[in-house]
Amino acid sequence: MVIPERNNWNLGFIADPWWSGYQDLGYINEPFNDHESEAQWRALGYTQTRFTGDLYDMRQEEPVWINPFREVFAWQHWAWSVYRMNPGTVLPNHSDLYVRYRNIYGIDNVDAIWRAVVFLEDWQSGHYFEIDDTPVTEWVRGEYAIWRGATTHLAANMGQTPRFTLQITGVPLENPLVQ
Repeated sequence: MVIPERNNWNLGFIADPWWSGYQDLGYINEPFNDHESEAQWRALGYTQTRFTGDLYDMRQEEPVWINPFREVFAWQHWAWSVYRMNPGTVLPNHSDLYVRYRNIYGIDNVDAIWRAVVFLEDWQSGHYFEIDDTPVTEWVRGEYAIWRGATTHLAANMGQTPRFTLQITGVPLENPLVQ
């Protein structure tokens, strides 16, 4: 898949995936933290009781396979979260607020923050991701989307199997889109 480079996002690829064991972590579900977006979605007709998948994040014990990602994404204030999106979950178009992250690291400027979403498994029918109005499907294990600050994106699982991703958040020392 070839997508042109954008100012605020791009796609990348990790050639030799090393991770495993992410399917059986102690995932928890937390409510979506942007009540304004949730109200807009409800006004559009979304009726589900929750908008988020399940998380296993840096508040729990770090799996050993997470550490090598620190070399791939050599960012300051590094944070991680493994995300399981079960069938039927829809997270409509939104911009991340990074509330917990900003509070932990005292960051005011959202544009200084970057996020990478690494697809931990090959794409399966019904799994969907979109960034800045650009659909992303048919990914392979190790492909990732990377974006700056408030770049809009959405995700859904209309398939039959959970969709697993790793979210990495940080403040790069240089623009990660410049290779």
